Formats: sequence, structure tokens, C-alpha cells
Amino acid sequence: MSGRVPSKWEEMTAADPAHSSWYVDRFRSLAARGQDIVGEARLIDAMLARGSRVLDAGCGAGRLGGYLHGAGHTVVGVDVDPVLIAAAEQDHPGPTWLVGDLAELDLPARGVDADFDVVVCAGNVMTFLAPSTREAVLAGFARHLGPTGRAVVGFGADRGYEFPRFISDAATAGLTPDLRLSTWDLRPFDDDSDFLVAVFSRAS
Repeated sequence: MSGRVPSKWEEMTAADPAHSSWYVDRFRSLAARGQDIVGEARLIDAMLARGSRVLDAGCGAGRLGGYLHGAGHTVVGVDVDPVLIAAAEQDHPGPTWLVGDLAELDLPARGVDADFDVVVCAGNVMTFLAPSTREAVLAGFARHLGPTGRAVVGFGADRGYEFPRFISDAATAGLTPDLRLSTWDLRPFDDDSDFLVAVFSRAS
């Protein structure tokens, strides 16, 4: 699309075309060694009734969406990187995996119902966006939530997106914060936390 701003992830993979394959191999190796790579997904699963609808925004190679599909949920995963989507399709059949730019998210235009029970954005995805697109991405999350749906976003400090600015951008995008945690295993957030997991509902 004319005028489209590439994400930081796209700039990284343009500079190093092997980066995406390295990323896929890294998580496959961690899983093969028995490492826990789905802690974020367990939190999301605990929030949901069986058979809920989940949008895995910035799904990467499908580690979270694959787990949530196996737990009985209907999952749609979107990522800008076709290498990662191909790996998700190979390793985690079942969910709907789509190549797409989160800044231009419009799943109804692609024949996908937008009323999700949860939009999850993990893996520091927010820090890999082009800064000028952050509000558009968050607004897309809000548009794709059902009336009682929630968005859950997690990323680390010192990655170029300050937590107060993120909360402000989310409010501008139509999301109301319900809960702030410092980890995906439910530890409370405070001013010294170096990670944020924020749970939002759609603003009235």
C-alpha cells in the first residue's frame, strides 16, 4: 500500500534475511528441550470460557495460538512476517494464520468475524512496530473486540516505548485499562517493574 510505514521487525528482516528463520529455529529448539514457551497462553486460557475466540496479534510462529487452539479455542493469528506464518501453519495446524500488517488490521474485509473474546499481543510485539503506527494498532485491537472482550498486551521496559505513553495511546485508541501486571504469572505491577502486562476492555 502506498505510504505504508514498515515495522521495525520488517526493517530487521530486510537487513538480515536469515533472522526470521533463526527466530523460528530458536523456539523450536526451546520446545524440544522442554522449555516453557507458552506461559502467556496459559494466562489467556484462564481468562476464557471453552470455545472462545482469540486473536493472536503478532502471532509469530504460532506458539501461543497453537496452545490456545489445543485448549479448545478458535484462534486467528496475524503476523507481518510470511516466514513466521509459514512456520505456524507447519507446526500448529488448526488455527487460521494470516499474513497482515497490524496497523491495517481489518479482518472482516478478509471474511473473518471481528468479535473476539480476547486479543493477545505478546512477545514484545508492540516494541517492534513503527512508532507512528502504535495508536493505529491499538485502535485495531479495540475494533476487533466483542462487547465484553479484552485485549492483553505485554512488553518489556527500555525498548523505546515507555509504559505511561503506551497506556495513554491505548486510551486514545478506545481501550480502558482493567489490570496491570509485571509478569504473565500474575505478579503485581509497580513503578520499578521492568515488564508490563496490561489487560484492557473496550471503552464504552
